[in-house]
Amino acid sequence: MFKIPLREAFAQDTWVKPFMKKYKNALILALALGFLTFLSAGGLMFISGYLITRAASRPENILMIYIPIVFTRGFGISRPVFRYLERLVSHNWVLKMTSKLRLKLYQTLETDGVFFKRNYRMGDILGMLAEDINHIQDLYLRTIFPTVIAWLLYIAIVIALGFFSLWFALVMALLLFSIVVVFPLWSLIINGARQEREKQLKSALYSELTDNVLGVSDWIFSQRGTEYVALHEESQAQLLNLQEKVRRFNNRRDFLVESVFGVIVVALVLWTSQTFIGNHGGPANWIAAFVLSVFPLVDAFNVLPSAAEETNRYKDSLVRLNEVPTRTEAQLTETFNGIPEIQIQNVSYTYPNTTKKVLDNLSLRLPVGHKLAILGRSGSGKSTLASLIRGDLAPSEGEITLGGIETKAFGDAISEQIGVIQQTPYLFNTTILNNLRLGNQKASEEEAWDVLEKVGLKTLVESLPEGLLTMVDEAGLRFSGGERHRLALARLLLKETPIILFDEPTVGLDPITEQALIDTFFETLSDKTIIWITHHLQGIEKMDQVIFIEDGQLEMSGNPRELAKTNPRYKKLKTIDEGRL
Repeated sequence: MFKIPLREAFAQDTWVKPFMKKYKNALILALALGFLTFLSAGGLMFISGYLITRAASRPENILMIYIPIVFTRGFGISRPVFRYLERLVSHNWVLKMTSKLRLKLYQTLETDGVFFKRNYRMGDILGMLAEDINHIQDLYLRTIFPTVIAWLLYIAIVIALGFFSLWFALVMALLLFSIVVVFPLWSLIINGARQEREKQLKSALYSELTDNVLGVSDWIFSQRGTEYVALHEESQAQLLNLQEKVRRFNNRRDFLVESVFGVIVVALVLWTSQTFIGNHGGPANWIAAFVLSVFPLVDAFNVLPSAAEETNRYKDSLVRLNEVPTRTEAQLTETFNGIPEIQIQNVSYTYPNTTKKVLDNLSLRLPVGHKLAILGRSGSGKSTLASLIRGDLAPSEGEITLGGIETKAFGDAISEQIGVIQQTPYLFNTTILNNLRLGNQKASEEEAWDVLEKVGLKTLVESLPEGLLTMVDEAGLRFSGGERHRLALARLLLKETPIILFDEPTVGLDPITEQALIDTFFETLSDKTIIWITHHLQGIEKMDQVIFIEDGQLEMSGNPRELAKTNPRYKKLKTIDEGRL
């Protein structure tokens, strides 16, 4: 992937900068409080050093002791107060910003999710997105805040020393420049490549571990468990070795930084000894004052090299977030023409890392209220077509639109237009009412009873001791297969989606239950668009159109009653399905 500097990533950013502008006053306040914290710490040690040495000699006036004592108390109180306020304001600012950032991500991630599914495995997605928001959070708390505060202190120290001695201010400027610029740049250059390699190894481990955990039964049954453990240990060893190199470099760098501070201390001792001889009661007063004031400032500067080398991961997170489309549901609503007609135009689909087309140049039109049955052998592309219609996958070629908008652009908003009933609808371990309200959280009990009556479950639920408040066992095991499907249908009726997609909903049901369920579906959904994926032809006469997909292509299409009269292949399928062959 093309690498861009953090500065350019910020320049092109449309995710974080808007929140920085929105909360800029809190940001400025946090930086000011951070600066005042270290200024108070330095002032406390400066006054304390002067007070200690001044009190050891005979003061000419009690005010020579009393006034520094007052300043010491003032700085002693202000330092923890400023520190507490800085932490409170900075963390509140960051958490407020990242909470908005998370909300924005959750609202738009599904839109980009279709592209991730096309190009990456589950482990890749985990490796790329699991920690991005946390990285952005750390960018401010561990890099931007400390760096800006250190630069403010750097400028203040050089200016303050310039009032005493211009040449010594320049010397300190050079020494501190090595800590503020040289060491961070060195860390960024040396450890930058290592961190990039570390990220690659972690991503590989994410993918490898995820794939192998999902397929752990295959490893066990093939008696290759030891081989899997060895493979994982090898990858882990590479990562640990790289991290050890980073730690060794950081230790050497930190030693050099501390050495520079040692040089600064010695330089201050020599300079104060030469500058203040014979003045203000002797040099000792000012030697202690200037030297002691350096130590609390060490904490402000020695974090800069580590902060700088972290910018690579922050940059990658920032780039990835900005690659996520930000078309919101509100924008989709503005574009949506309100007519949920589905258009499938010259659609082909090929799974990643393969060349065979699962679907090949397929075109269909589903007007409002149309009833479509999709037939085909296992692996023929039926479920893939359903995923494309839902927007879970994006076509390799062509496009699928709903109301004039490509389905892949809807993201979570697609659930407002297309409802799905799977082979085994899932019911949660909560009340019947709560299970129904998954379709509409604002639904009243009266509305719940109404949809239960439509799907033929009102009498059953009324017979239960607690009615709508009856607890449903995990996965709905207290209900039969047909009852679970009816509850799932009731859930969709509360949601009022104009399109319903059935993914082989009658598999495993006995013929009587199957026919009763099909009758319920079509009676309650007569005004809806229905897409029915099936390999079973019972109830097929209720459909407006039947298509048969084979090898990714449309092999048969037409009205079921007309096909039964004119199409030999359909006649044969019908005969086999009815058990008459």
